[in-house]
Amino acid sequence: MFRPSSTRAWAAPALGLLAAGCGTYGPPRLPHGASLAEATAALGRPSARHALPDGERVEFARGPFGKHTYMLDFDRQGRLTGWQQVLTETRFNEIRAGMSRDEVLMALGHPADTRPLAYQQRTLWSYRYDSPFCTWFEVGIDRQGRVVDTGYGPDPMCEDFNLNDTGK
Repeated sequence: MFRPSSTRAWAAPALGLLAAGCGTYGPPRLPHGASLAEATAALGRPSARHALPDGERVEFARGPFGKHTYMLDFDRQGRLTGWQQVLTETRFNEIRAGMSRDEVLMALGHPADTRPLAYQQRTLWSYRYDSPFCTWFEVGIDRQGRVVDTGYGPDPMCEDFNLNDTGK
């Protein structure tokens, strides 16, 4: 038997937990000057840390199916100087042939998917991102760890979903 009062009893706490979870997805509430400990408390364990000449860049990936990676920059004293969501077409278009694997990791973070392309003697890194189309950004890395090409292609996750769609 359905009892509206019992539904309301669990709905408010569930919505509160949902709202709390959304608040920790990205760093917008972290103030300039926040510590790495505060960032970690708010965002969870970093997915990577990258050395900068004057501090450190800390990666918080929201994947492999997530479409956001936040890079937070900290100065030598460990204070937040800025952050950005790096999985954007603007950032992708800055990746150029000849860049090192480490430069790509510093710019975009770790890919959602990696796979070897034996015939081409390279590894393909793929990044999901927010797009009105079901595409992802791909970076070809050669055996020397250098970018050889980049491009956009269909995200196979969407293709798999469409193959299962009967159209009914």
